[in-house]
Amino acid sequence: MTPPPSFDPRSGFSPTTRTFHSLRPETPLPPESLPISATEFALSLLRSSSSPLPPHPVLLDAFSSASLSFTSFLSQSSSLATALLSSPFNLSPGSVAFIFSPSRLEISLLYLALISIGVVVSPANPASSPSEILHQIGLCKPSIAFSVSSVASKIPSEIPVVLFDSPSFTSLLSSKLSNSPLPTIKQSDTAAILYSSGTTGRVKGVVLTHRNLIACIAGQHRRRVTRLAEAAAAGEPTPPQTVALFTIPLFHVFGFFMLFRAIALGETTVLMERFEFGAMLRAIEKHKVTFVPAAPPLIVGLVKSPDVSRFDLSSLETMAVGGAPLGRELAEQFVARFPNVELVQGYGLTESCGGASATAGPEESKMYGSAGRIGANLEAKIVDPSTGEALGPGQRGELWLRGHIIMKGYVGDDEATSSTLDREGWLKTGDLCYINEDGFLYIVDRLKELIKYKAYQVPPAELERILHTQPGIADAAVIPYPDEEAGEIPMAFVVRQPGAHLTEKEIMDFVAKQVAPYKKIRRVAFVNAIPKSPAGKILRRELVQKALSNPTSKL
Repeated sequence: MTPPPSFDPRSGFSPTTRTFHSLRPETPLPPESLPISATEFALSLLRSSSSPLPPHPVLLDAFSSASLSFTSFLSQSSSLATALLSSPFNLSPGSVAFIFSPSRLEISLLYLALISIGVVVSPANPASSPSEILHQIGLCKPSIAFSVSSVASKIPSEIPVVLFDSPSFTSLLSSKLSNSPLPTIKQSDTAAILYSSGTTGRVKGVVLTHRNLIACIAGQHRRRVTRLAEAAAAGEPTPPQTVALFTIPLFHVFGFFMLFRAIALGETTVLMERFEFGAMLRAIEKHKVTFVPAAPPLIVGLVKSPDVSRFDLSSLETMAVGGAPLGRELAEQFVARFPNVELVQGYGLTESCGGASATAGPEESKMYGSAGRIGANLEAKIVDPSTGEALGPGQRGELWLRGHIIMKGYVGDDEATSSTLDREGWLKTGDLCYINEDGFLYIVDRLKELIKYKAYQVPPAELERILHTQPGIADAAVIPYPDEEAGEIPMAFVVRQPGAHLTEKEIMDFVAKQVAPYKKIRRVAFVNAIPKSPAGKILRRELVQKALSNPTSKL
């Protein structure tokens, strides 16, 4: 993107177009007409910077310490791709694979293999309820599923399932390689369907293309190359090899993308099948972890837990925080306890393939409360939600984004796509933000009504719909309630039916049986009526104020 002549080099704002441009160096991308998959692009970057392949492992299991070398990883993913193109699977470009499993080494192999042959990857949370799974499967329409024996029974019987923890999958990793070329993949082809909630309640399937992933990978590679060049120019020693610990699951957009980043940059990735705080500390110490992508609740644990002092965390160099805003006070507490760890703060959505902005370098990381500057090759607008006017530096409005990382749309939902993506390619994030005079992005509030529980998105409307199916409930509304550990928790305001005697526990249990654990109602208040606008819209802000003004009462 070429900035206009009136481009302000300090803020990135153009008064002419009312657009903020990235202050990061432009990242070169392959021509859009070039047929190349995201897998092929990531491996081309790996081979261009690491010949021969890196000697350290590409993957480590935090619990078992099982590992895969780069050589074995590439060989097994190629064998897997060959096998999936052949009988009895006969997958082809455009087929969809539903992946339903906790994080494990085999998923990384599968992602790489499927995307290399043009099969669309659609991973889901293994804690999802049967009704949630049915909805996701209805969106992506998979021809095959990959799972583990502990959760595979949730998948409808008509979909063929391959189990990671079975001898049949292991045999696929040693299949004889074919001499036939892989299918031709266009960058505009769909690479993945990831799941993101919306204010209308039900989960949406976010369509990400190979071009989206390639742009993200290229941006991360450019940052790594720049960092190495800056270190060399300053006469500093070469930064140590990155060892990244993934506390975020691979079905999450952050985990999904970060895996491709790690492969392209030749890094070692330590995977956790399930998150345990103590296990994370042990893994950092044992594997000399240098980099951890995380959500704010993990920062809270590192700041407050007395267990931290029992482990040697001196290898840790960087914590990258996203998924929810990180407050200034918490950031300052973290830096006080870990003065040698750079705290990278960022912002992104599933619809922007993960990261859209981030701090870069020690000086920017001191901008506590900021989500950094918008990424390379991106444009942003701050738009007044009422008038549609594009605003300037320091003014608050809805953040719009445009660039190569922005999704193609929502699968099977043209209405949601058209309301989120305009004809010029601008993604309306639904987040109330401002960009200051130095080009730093600040997230103020969410125009969308999603509850951010840890790194997960919880749609209030979905929980309200479930509550309304309880015969003893006359009306209900769900709001975010502040929580130091989780960021926000779902809180329900409930109007009982006349004569009903529902308790707080009964309501929470009723919902818990129908949703994934992170969507549970964790606080209930009983009221006489739900405040609504004349058009019938729930006035959530009134309920939030009510909850905060009576934190210990039943309201």
